[in-house]
Amino acid sequence: MQHGERILILDFGSQYTQLIARRIRELGVYSEIKPYTIGLDAIRALAPQGIILSGGPSSVYADDAPLPEAGILELDVPLLGICYGLQVLAFQLGGRVDPAGRREYGRAALQVDRDTDLFYGIENGSQVWMSHGDHLTRLPHDFEVIGHTANAPIAAISSRSSKIFGLQFHPEVVHTESGRDILSNFVFRICGCTGDWNAASFVETAVEDVRSALGGERAICALSGGVDSTVAAYLVGRAIGHRLTCIFVDTGMLRLNEAQQVCDSYRNAPFDFIFVDASRRFLEKLQGIVDPERKRKIIGEEFIRVFEEQANQLGRIRYLVQGTLYPDVIESVSTRGPSATIKSHHNVGGLPEKMGLSLIEPLRELFKDEVRRVGSELRIDECILKRHPFPGPGLAVRILGDITREKLDVLRAADDIFIQELRQSDQYDRIWQAFAVLLPIQTVGVMGDERTYENVVALRAVTSLDGMTADWASIPNDILAHVSNRIINEIKGVNRVVYDISSKPPSTIEWE
Repeated sequence: MQHGERILILDFGSQYTQLIARRIRELGVYSEIKPYTIGLDAIRALAPQGIILSGGPSSVYADDAPLPEAGILELDVPLLGICYGLQVLAFQLGGRVDPAGRREYGRAALQVDRDTDLFYGIENGSQVWMSHGDHLTRLPHDFEVIGHTANAPIAAISSRSSKIFGLQFHPEVVHTESGRDILSNFVFRICGCTGDWNAASFVETAVEDVRSALGGERAICALSGGVDSTVAAYLVGRAIGHRLTCIFVDTGMLRLNEAQQVCDSYRNAPFDFIFVDASRRFLEKLQGIVDPERKRKIIGEEFIRVFEEQANQLGRIRYLVQGTLYPDVIESVSTRGPSATIKSHHNVGGLPEKMGLSLIEPLRELFKDEVRRVGSELRIDECILKRHPFPGPGLAVRILGDITREKLDVLRAADDIFIQELRQSDQYDRIWQAFAVLLPIQTVGVMGDERTYENVVALRAVTSLDGMTADWASIPNDILAHVSNRIINEIKGVNRVVYDISSKPPSTIEWE
């Protein structure tokens, strides 16, 4: 996709690299992450207004230290190095980097030595966030110190004759009080950006790109009812209308009444919609299967078969729409090159390869929160846009053990009560993801003066920004007590409810 303005971020392996991109985009300027190995010709082709070198875990004096092409310093483009990025700039320009006598992690007070350019309007003594074991001990030629802390005499530098800057601290994290203003100074005052990138401009550009890519062709989309696939479908639907056919498959692993709700949601959608009830065939395939990985593979394979059957009935179609997001794309590219790829970014495993379809991924440049804003611009119902993430295999990975229709009914009822109460108590939108899990154990209880030996339901709710890390949600005790009471009283076969207070890491969000 073409962009009027672009800030390029070179990734050296920092845990905060995505956060840099998010912060720049929040300023209304498109930012894009590339591995530090990107060549100069590729950089010139992108024509960025500025380049940011991210932090990273390496040391510039190590034998295998990741370093960009030296010619990047000769490009007529403003540069900002952050933490390791600062050390890279200084090292390649003839400065000196050494192990710090005392490593610095956490908060520090920034003393501003020059309050122009990068530090325009930044208060002296404002809090910044340090995370480094190495530091600069000698400035490169033509550079000066523009900021320091008690433990870092060189906390920020600037070239006297070119637009090259470096920060030893991380402006992208919330702990750096003036971080947004510092990045804003770089983007607007130094790089000269205007900030014209927003949801409306994205929709306009994406629609034109899809029309151009598809021409007069038709496309299909595997629609899950979730945020990503829905926004992708509406975006492509706006571009090509009813030449897009979306296929929604009920695997039998959906939440209570979800199939009907999904069908109702797309009744007036700008694309053709096909509903397939394949629940019986999925349950038959899963009979007696306990291993979670086998469950996933069986469901994925059967989904492909169902989708393939429906697609074949539509005639010759060359394009498949997917709701791939930017974090998926980033995780597919290692800072060390293709040999260390983290994961494939294809959302519908196997479909493109098996069906010979070309991918249309209109959201591949967006983060999750940006997708929701695009969805609002497309006037998609908020009940879809604010929906919690739901795993592809559905309830199959929330029933520990074998899958039966009876267990699914119990879990659906428990999950529905939990979500109902979270909505009614205004907790739902404060939580990233919430659900119930049916455990493969039974416990002793007493109900109506009689001994019971029945199932345990675990409740899971987490807060998160992107699902990569998560903390358990601190739901008020009275709400949890009410949920537990309802589940035990209203669902036959459950006599105990527990609440999961594990964070990610070390636990995962889903149990399987």
